[in-house]
This record gives sequence, C-alpha cells and structure tokens, in this order.
Amino acid sequence: MTLSLISLLYKDIAELWYLLKKRTDEIMHQDIVPLCAAEIEDELRKKFAYLSGGRGKDGCPVITFPEYSTFSEIPEKEFQSVLTYLTNIPSSQDAGIGFILVIDRRQDKWTSVQASILRIAASFPGNLQLVLVLRPTGFFHRTIFDIAFKFHRDEYKMKLPIIMLSSLAELNSYIDRTQLTEDLGGTLDYCHNRWLTHRTAIENFAQMVKQTAKNLRSFGTELAETELPNDVQSTIALLAAHTENKDKMKEDLRIALIQGQDILRSIRKPVFENSEYNMNPDQLENQTTVERLLAQLDETEAAFDDFWSKHQQKLEQCLQLRHFELEFKEVKAALDSVSERLSHFTEVGNSCSHVEHILKDLASSEEKSHEILGKAKMLISKGDQFIQNNHYAVDSILPKCNELQHCCDTIATAVNKIRAFLNQSHELHSRLEKSMKWCDEGIFLLASQPVDKCQSQDGAESALQEIETFLETGGDNKLMELNYLFREYESILSEELMEHIQKVFQKQESMEEMFQKRRVSLKKLAAKQMRPVQPVAPRPENSLKSPCPSPGLQRDSEESSSPDSLMVRRMNMRRIKREINEIHQNRGGSVMDDEENLAVLRKHVMNELLETERAYVEELLCVLEGYAAEMDSPLMAHLILPGLQNKKDVLFGNMEEIYHFHNRIFLRELENYIEYPELVGRCFLERMEDFQIYEKYCQNKPRSESLWRQFSDSVFFQECQRKLDHKLSLDSYLLKPVQRITKYQLLLKEMLKYSKNCEGAEYLQEALTSILGILKAVNDSMHQIAITGYDGNLNELGKLLMQGSFSVWTDHKKGHSKVKDLARFKPMQRHLFLHEKAILFCKKREENGEGYEKAPSYSFKNSLNMTAVGITENVKGDAKKFEIWYNAREEVYIIQAPTPEVKATWVNEIRKVLTSQLQACRQASQHRVLEHTHSLPLPASSNNTSPSRNEARNTRKQEERNAGVVSPDGCVTSVAPKYPEKGKGWSKTSQSLDASEENDGWSSAEDPLNSSDAEEEVKAEKKLTPGKYTVVADHDRGGPEDLVLKSGELVQLMHEGEDGLWYVKNLTTSKEGWVPVNSLLVLLGNSKSAISLSSSESAAGSSTLSSSSSYSESCNVSSISFSDIKG
Repeated sequence: MTLSLISLLYKDIAELWYLLKKRTDEIMHQDIVPLCAAEIEDELRKKFAYLSGGRGKDGCPVITFPEYSTFSEIPEKEFQSVLTYLTNIPSSQDAGIGFILVIDRRQDKWTSVQASILRIAASFPGNLQLVLVLRPTGFFHRTIFDIAFKFHRDEYKMKLPIIMLSSLAELNSYIDRTQLTEDLGGTLDYCHNRWLTHRTAIENFAQMVKQTAKNLRSFGTELAETELPNDVQSTIALLAAHTENKDKMKEDLRIALIQGQDILRSIRKPVFENSEYNMNPDQLENQTTVERLLAQLDETEAAFDDFWSKHQQKLEQCLQLRHFELEFKEVKAALDSVSERLSHFTEVGNSCSHVEHILKDLASSEEKSHEILGKAKMLISKGDQFIQNNHYAVDSILPKCNELQHCCDTIATAVNKIRAFLNQSHELHSRLEKSMKWCDEGIFLLASQPVDKCQSQDGAESALQEIETFLETGGDNKLMELNYLFREYESILSEELMEHIQKVFQKQESMEEMFQKRRVSLKKLAAKQMRPVQPVAPRPENSLKSPCPSPGLQRDSEESSSPDSLMVRRMNMRRIKREINEIHQNRGGSVMDDEENLAVLRKHVMNELLETERAYVEELLCVLEGYAAEMDSPLMAHLILPGLQNKKDVLFGNMEEIYHFHNRIFLRELENYIEYPELVGRCFLERMEDFQIYEKYCQNKPRSESLWRQFSDSVFFQECQRKLDHKLSLDSYLLKPVQRITKYQLLLKEMLKYSKNCEGAEYLQEALTSILGILKAVNDSMHQIAITGYDGNLNELGKLLMQGSFSVWTDHKKGHSKVKDLARFKPMQRHLFLHEKAILFCKKREENGEGYEKAPSYSFKNSLNMTAVGITENVKGDAKKFEIWYNAREEVYIIQAPTPEVKATWVNEIRKVLTSQLQACRQASQHRVLEHTHSLPLPASSNNTSPSRNEARNTRKQEERNAGVVSPDGCVTSVAPKYPEKGKGWSKTSQSLDASEENDGWSSAEDPLNSSDAEEEVKAEKKLTPGKYTVVADHDRGGPEDLVLKSGELVQLMHEGEDGLWYVKNLTTSKEGWVPVNSLLVLLGNSKSAISLSSSESAAGSSTLSSSSSYSESCNVSSISFSDIKG
C-alpha cells in the first residue's frame, strides 16, 4: 500500500514537473530580436530610419528614411545595427513579403541621393519589395537628378526596384495615406519617442519573462532532485529553505506580471483615450506580444503552484514522519524504562507494612507511567491519522503503532500481575501477622494474670475462663495447616518466606502449649478445695487489657512518622512497662515470668526500630524523588532560580548515599532480627563503618542550610511541596538524617535495658558505645570544619580525638617557679583540638545568624607537635587544672577544664597518644639494639642471652609497661630523651626534687652500655621490693573490695602474690588489699621507702607524662645509651 502511495505521489510530482518544464521551455525558446532597443537606443534616437507601422497594399512593412543631412556621416556599424533591428521587428510572415523603403530626399542633392540609395542597397539585410524615392524639388537639382537617373537606370534596376517620385501625391498611389506619417502627407499617428519607449519596455519584459522561466525551471529541478532528510532539524531547515526560495520565485512572477500589465496599459492608452482610435499593425503586434507573454507567465505560475503544492506536501509528510519517529524513540525508551522498573518488583515482602510499601511504590510507578502511556496512545492515534491521510510512509508508521500498542498492553498486564501477586502476599502476611498478634496477646494475657487471684478457686476459674475465651478467638487468627498454606500460596513462596511461616507456626504451637499447661494448672487449682483465704495485695489489681498491636505489623507509612502516632506508641510502651512492673511486684516475679515480660518489651522496641527505619527510608526516598530529581527535570527548569542551579549536591549532600545504604542494606538486615531483637546489636556492629557517611552529611549541613535560607521562598520548592502534599517544608526533611543517627542510641539503650541477661547484651553494649563514638566524631568534625586561619592540611594531623573549651595560662620560662604568679593573671579562653599528631589552640568566635550560621567559628592561634609534648596531670591548688608543656618546658600551658571529669578524660586521651608514640619508638629502638647485637662478636660467657630471648623478654616487659614506665623523676615518658647534662639530673622538671632523690645513682647515665646490660638495669630499677612508699597518684578503680589509695598517703608493700598482684597495706587508713603491679608502678612513681617529695612547688603527687623534642633522633641512633633504655 505504501509503495503504491509513494509511487503515486512521485508520479504526480513528475507530471507536474514536466508540465512546468514545458511551460518554461516555450518561453525560453521564443525568438527574440538579436539586438535590443536598449543596446542601440542612441542610434535609434537619431531617427535616420524608422518603422512607423504603416503597410503597403500587399501588407509589406514600410521603413522610412526621412531627411537627414548627415546621413553619409553615419558610421557603418550604427547604420547596419539600426537596419538589422528594424527588419527584425515585424513578424516573420510580414517580413517574408518584403519591405517598402520610402526615402525622402526632397531637400537633398543628386549626389547625396545616389550615395544614400547605393548605401541602403548594399547594407539592407531584409527582402525589398519596393524602393520609393522622393527626388529633390529644386529645378536645378531635379534636372540633374533626372539626367543622372536616366543615364544610370539600368544599373539601379539590376540592384533595386527603385521608383522616383516627384510629389507626395505620386507616393499616395503606392501607399495609402493612412499608412503614411504626417511628414509624408499621411494620417498615421506616429511618435518616435513613444515607439522607442514601448519597444524598450516590451523587450525588457520579454527578457524578464525569460529569466523568470529560467529561474523557475532551475528551482523546479532542484526540488525534483532533492532527497528527503533523515532527521527533524534537517527536514525543518530544508522546508524553510525551499519555502523561502518559493516565495522569492512568486515575488519575481508578481513583479513580472505587474510590469507586463503596465506595458499593456501603455500600449492601449490611445484606445482608452479615444475609442475611435485604430492601432497600426505594429502596435497591434506589440499588444499581442505582451498579452502572449502574460498568458505564458500565468500558465507557468499555475504549473509551478501545482508542483510546489505536491512538493510541499511531500516535505511536510516527511517532517511529520521524522517527528513521529523521534517521539516514537522517546516514548519507546520511556515505556522500556517503565517495564524495567516493573521488572524490579520481584519481592514478596516480609510483612504487611513491607508489602503495603511495595504496593505503594507500584501505585506510584503506575501513576508515573500514566503520562507515558497517555503519550503512547496519543502517538498511536497520530499514526492512525497519518495512515488515513494516505501518508507516503505507511509501511514505516504502522509497525511502530503496533509496537507501541503491544508495549502498553504488556505494561498493563504486568502491573495487574504484580498487583495480584502482591495482594496475595499481603493476604498471607496478614494471616501471619494476625497469628503473631494473637500469640503476642496470648503471651501478654498469661503474663498479666495476677497470681494472688489464681490462688482461690474463683480466681482460678476466672483466669481459666479468660484463657478459654481467648482460645475461642483463635478460629480467625491462628494458622490451620502448613501444607494448606504452602499449596494456596505456592506462587509467591520463597525459602525465606517458607521459613518465616514455619517460625510463626512454631510460635503458635509454643503459645498454645503454654496455654495448655496454664489451663491444666488452673483446672487443678479450680478443682482443689482450699479454706477461704483473703489474699492481700499492695493495691487492688484490675484485669489488664492486651497491649496494642505491634506497631510494625499495622503501620501506615504516612501516620507512622507523625508526632501523634509516635506519642501514642510511647504512651502504650510506658503503659505496658508499668503494668508489667505492677504484675511483677504483685506476683513475686518468677524467672520465667520476668523473661516473658522482657521479651514482650524487647519485641516492642524492635518493632519501633523497624517501623521508624521504614518510615525514615520512605521519607528519604520522598525527598530524593520529590525534590532532588525534580532539580534535573526539564519540566521544572523554568522554576529554578539561577543561584540554585547546579547546587543539588550542596543542598542534599550525600543523602542519596545514605538512602541506598539504609534501603538496600541496613533495613533488610534489621528485618532478619525481628524474631531475635536481643541480638540486633550485631547488625549495628557489622555496619558501623557504613555509618561514617553521616559525618560527611553533617559537615555539609551548614552549607545546605545556608543555601536553603536563600531560596526557601522559591516557587520551585513550593511547587514540589504541593505535588508531594507535604505539610512541612524541605528543611524539616533535610534534618531527618541528623535526627535519625541520634535516635539509634536511644533505641539501643532501651533494648539493652531489657536484655541485661540475654545472649546479645555484650553486642548491644558495644553497639551503643560505637554509636556514641560516631556521634562524638560527628560533633567533633562539625567543630573542626569551623577552624579558620590554619595554613596546613588538618587531615595531615591525624584523627581528631577530642575538642573542647578551656581557660589557658601560658608561660615560656623554664621550671615551675612562675606557676603561682601566672595564676594571678586573667586566663585566655581557648578551644583545644586534640589530634593524633598535634594539639591546636583556637579562639572561639560566636557568629550572628540563624541555624548553622549561628554556630561558632574558631580562629587558629597556635599548635603543638605531639612528638614534643608532655603533660603534668595535677597542678596544686585546683583539681581541674593540668599542664601541657612543650620542648622540655620551654613553653608551659596551664589548662583549666570545666570539670574534673573533663580534665580526667583529656589527660587519659593525651596519655594514650604519648604512650602509643613511646611504644612505637621503643619498638624501633629494640630493632636497632637487635641489629647492633647481631653485629658484635659473641662472648665466651655461658650466661650470654641470645637476641631472640632478649626480644622475648622485651616483649614481656613491654606488656608490663602499658600502664606507664617509671622514670627517675616520677614521669611517664613516651620517648627517650637526649642524654642529660652531667650533674643536672634526668630532666629539667626534676630540679624541684631532693638531690639524693633527683640523681638516685643516675649521675653516670652518660656512659653508654651494651643493650643486654641496659635491659638488666631496667629490670633491676623497675622491680618492687617490700617496704614503705608514698603514693603520688589517686587509685580508686576496680571493685568495691579493691584497696583505695589517695595521693600523699603512706603505704607498705607486704608481699608479692600471683598474677602480678601485691598485697598492700594503707598505713593512713589501716586498710589492706591487693593492687596490680602495673598500677603500683604508676601510683608510687619514683617514691622510695618512707621518702616524700621535698618541694611542694613541683606539683606534689603529680604524675607527669612527657614527650621529648628529640623523638626522631632517639629513634634513629645506632648505639643505645642507658638513659635511652631507661626512659
């Protein structure tokens, strides 16, 4: 069908093209005067010869040669051109008869007449019928003319048929007066200028008509040979170009027609002015010529219009086809996308709420597909319309329409199939959840029956009646047969779902078994005759109602996130706990009953965790689809302000990453613990690293909130909110991730509260600690990004461990002599950031603004490299102060914490950093020692210790040093310092000690020893012996039976026990107990028996942790000194 239509269309166009070509050929092949009047206009204006339009008796055209005094002076070329032009004006029929020449020489001489006749005879290009000569009228000249003519008559007769006329009357006998002009005695109306104007106009018009015909033919050839484009833009451009050229052609035709009509009116003007006026044959010939040209133009224009109409129809149909093909591609891609989305609906769901969520997603996808399906149907209708209008490309349009219809039918079938599939799944899960709810209510009923009432016969019968009544409700709630369920729902069953059904069935059986045992017990109590006893209870106990259904089983996705539903759920939770506590008090609390109660509470916490997690995922998806995706939609682009363009990553941060983690991973893993809520801590621990993504989101939150405040009134956000039907604006949803990460620790605390004696309690505690650590890291990072003025890269400083505000006093003098003076000055308020490699001192600056813009910023002031930092844990006079000193006390910073607890936390954290540095340096030093030992010759002594044994002993000793290493000045040092100067003791902080205690046999520490001797010296120095010591640090850790020691108290080491314990007696409190040796090494410091510090200025009782500035040097020396190993 299409081929026939195409062939018919092209046949029509070809026929019209041939017609147009014929019309133009007729015009182009017309005989046109070789010369144009415009080319010899000056020669014609001389009027030495003219064509008046008169005719002889035989219809011969008359050419008149009037009196022209300079006739002989006319150049031959001009003379020849004028004669040629004049002889070509009459029609070929008239010119074939021959011309009559009238030569007027009445005022001329014979010689001139003779020359004129000879010149005309030689140059005349046409046929001559007759030559009429008006001879001179003067007597003398006429006499000479007669004699000469008679003498030369025979010569003239052989060349020209010449007739000599003496008067105008004789002329009239040859040519009628009406065919002669007035100067020859005739009545013919002739104006040479008018004739010349008409001739010029007619010839120009003829040239214009010919050129127009040539242009039309060329344009028609172009149109006929044009190939149809393959894309929309090219087709539109081609149609526009052809239309523009067509309009130009039409304009040329219009101008030509106007010009021809003007010429025709000019020719007919005498007739219009005088109705009796008769036009001469030349005028009639001119009129006929113009009329013929106008008629040819009309026919050519009509042929061109028909040809253009067909060509335009072809181009327009081509454009329609290209648009159709383009729309087909877009719609087909959209339909394929819909089909792909539908192909992902393979889950059967793991609960009613989950299935409802999937059904909601299906409805959302179906709603989104309505627009695509509508476009597809419109495109099919458009294609049908093209086919009905005999479009030339029916064979291309019809298959595409059929394909679109097939896709629409396939999508509709798939949606119905998935919906039926999910409805069946929903029905199954509804039955399962009904059974689970019934089991929960049964367990709650058993847990809520008061023991005191069951002791009497009436109470037992009443409780038994409650059980019987409850069991009667099982008909609609309990599962009947597993095989029946498996057969009925075979199409949707998976291994996980079958396992879930079996678990529910087992739970139902277990509950029924519990009911059976309780019923047997109550029947015995009801049948047993007892003497009346009035039970006494703390207060009257009312029959407890069953708690509300599990929130996770009957949740509506939108209501779950509302404040009212959360409040109701919390109230129900508190009521259940209160009633269970009352039952526990009244019943005396058996272990089995307590476990049942806690299991119910754990299940409620788990349901709340799952319910809020699903609601959270839905809210994230809603924001991403309803706002973030719309920012990339072309349909919404006109609503987005310029400042908001390309800012999606700033506004939403990594919310999409958070959504995918919770939707694809965390939520599904949580659902695996629905039957084992006490083990849910494992789920958190396994995914704890993934929760680090919240740190990135929170760090971006200030930028997001700032951008939101700038464009919160944008029409784009209002339109998105309207489409989503949200009551709250976008900023409320952008806060959801921050709220969610803080919610987990509350739920974990609640779950841990009810899982103290369960298998997963340790996982819950570890998960809670990890979540709190993440919250702390997030909070610290929020402060860290507010640091300004730091030139380096903060990431190079290692992990941020602590941050907080303190009062700081500074001194750059050596020793402790200025501590009291410094305390009298006003402290600086500084915000400290403790990293693994440095401590940063910043000044806190409050900012004006709203939300995150009101958060403070921190101006960087100073930083201390941790490799050169030391601390003094206690400063006399204030339990909240401690010292941080730098480069062996060249710089001293007294830090006052807000509370002693904050101080203890910071000191412990700094101690960990310095200890880790110390261990790293010692490992490097031991490696150097081993290399040095291998390089020395082995001694002959039999007691030589091999490097491997030394290394093993070093490893064992390293474990003993983890709590701190005793140095001569009572400091725990993280890095081996340089050799001290002779006579000045171990370090500059030891100058406040007594001389005997300061040196303590260390004056020869400069002399280097080999590594083996140095190790033995360390062992000898660290070994404790029984005796009296002064405590230099507080010890109140451990259990209630452990010995408590305070700084400054005198203790006596009694004897050493097993497992690294010493039996110690506190001589101040007279209490005794066991203390670990590692703790004693720190508590006693460098204390000797019955010896105390000699100077109170040295922060008595302090334990100082230091780091030498020579960290890198001490780790790289090849010969290890005694003092290095000692440190």
